[in-house]
Amino acid sequence: MTLRPMQPDDLAQALVLQEQVYPAFLVEPAEAFASRLAVAAPYCLVAERDGVLLGYLLAHGWPCETPPPVGAVLDPAQRGDTLFLHDLAVAAAGRGGGIGEALVARAFALAAANGLRRAELIAVEGAAAYWERLGFLPVPTSPALAAKVAGYGTTARWMARPIMPGDDGFGGGARLG
Repeated sequence: MTLRPMQPDDLAQALVLQEQVYPAFLVEPAEAFASRLAVAAPYCLVAERDGVLLGYLLAHGWPCETPPPVGAVLDPAQRGDTLFLHDLAVAAAGRGGGIGEALVARAFALAAANGLRRAELIAVEGAAAYWERLGFLPVPTSPALAAKVAGYGTTARWMARPIMPGDDGFGGGARLG
């Protein structure tokens, strides 16, 4: 298996995978999906074997506590002080093999090397326990942030964790309290 930066040529396979793993209300149009590759600090990655996409991570630098709404096309000039993990998907053929964890670890290492010190995400469809295993914790939200999180579904949870220098995504960061 190879982990590498996501390229525009990967979008067709990634969009198919997105439709396979997410409910329809979370499936984003191609323009929104592609815009994550064009932001100032992309950490979008793929895992592939023999040219077949087994998983992807859409992540990017973003301003703290300002998640974009589902389906939003991002401004390519937008910069941020936080690693926002927007979307992680693993194909059925790749589940149980640590692909998701490997993608997250690579993104954390890249973000740590670039000086980012916080990671945030919205856990959807009951995935909070998965993210807790990777060191993320639910954190309090303002009413405005809670409204944005609600746009990701009734079970969506706002979660964050610090990124430490040399972080590998697996315990390299301290827990948020």
